Amino acid sequence: MALNINGTTGISGVDGSVSAPAVTGTDSNTGITFPSADTIKFSTGGVERMAITNSGVTGIIAGITMADQWRITSNFTFSNNSSTFLTANWERNDNTGYGSIGSAMTESSGEFSFPVTGKYLIMGYAQFYASGGSHSAFQVAIWRKIGSGGSFSSVAAGHSSGYTTNAYAYAQAQFLFDVTDITNDQIKMSVLGNTNRQVLSSSVQQRTGFTFIRLGDT
Repeated sequence: MALNINGTTGISGVDGSVSAPAVTGTDSNTGITFPSADTIKFSTGGVERMAITNSGVTGIIAGITMADQWRITSNFTFSNNSSTFLTANWERNDNTGYGSIGSAMTESSGEFSFPVTGKYLIMGYAQFYASGGSHSAFQVAIWRKIGSGGSFSSVAAGHSSGYTTNAYAYAQAQFLFDVTDITNDQIKMSVLGNTNRQVLSSSVQQRTGFTFIRLGDT
């Protein structure tokens, strides 16, 4: 097919293919092709690397496509010095100006499920209050479950302590989770502290909760 130059529609020619692009330099299998209506593809070495269609762009890393934040809204008091899961009073951040990205996490009885597969940075954090005693020790931990039939295991933990009465403490833990099954891969949080110490909460501030950021594809 000859190259057409038109004063109204511009320059046109063959559609080409990924292995033999319509527009190339001296490398015959690297260039641009027009394989179908409303579609442009870019290839190198005869392999498609990126496509632009009416639906958007594929073949390139889109960056961060999901970020979400949750917190507990009611203080929790330890009754004994053992790990306890936070199973109630969770809410998604709803502050004015809060800026989530993409679809939200879902939560049931403190167990969090993911909206899409991918590699996630998970940050768990807790603020504590020591209302009595000379020494207080605290822990926040992230637990994960993988696949159908899997069980929760602790994968990250952070510790803190206070040495005076009416002391505040803060602890955090982080985990990179490769989520491949959005039905069964889950996350939850446990806390630990001395008897009668508290985990602090808020409905207007992030004190105890999770931040989830999807970094890329699985």
